[in-house]
Amino acid sequence: MVVDLDAVDRRIIALLRSDGRMSIRAVAERTHISRANAYARLDRLRSEGVITGFTAVVDPEKYGTGLAAYVSVKIQQHSWERFRDYLRDIPEVDHAALVSGDVDLLLLVRVADASALRTFVLERLQRIPEVRSTQTMFILDEPHLGGGRPADDAGQ
Repeated sequence: MVVDLDAVDRRIIALLRSDGRMSIRAVAERTHISRANAYARLDRLRSEGVITGFTAVVDPEKYGTGLAAYVSVKIQQHSWERFRDYLRDIPEVDHAALVSGDVDLLLLVRVADASALRTFVLERLQRIPEVRSTQTMFILDEPHLGGGRPADDAGQ
């Protein structure tokens, strides 16, 4: 079910995606509404499931997982649910998506170095019985383009 969001709701979401620790006072000031209105809107966004939680954004280099790669995976037909269960126990997988096209899944993997990536792909991933094949693509740069960026203040 799509939730009806107005421009103020979208601005609140953009602000909190940029800084999940932003105070309600700052949210209210930046959206030009009262603190009571900001509290009420945030409560509604959470209760309706638009905002599902808050998280820390970690610098992969400083955390020790500075090498990132996309690993495309082909799995046996009708094995997605079993494979998904394996993924829950693999900390190197930062994101997984079931996709359309020539491959079945695209995994964003973060590890310390090339040796750790080799171990992950050859000794962990390819040993899962449902895996038919993999292809690894190193990520050379990750410019921050999206979701966490605050909305433009112009016109707000």
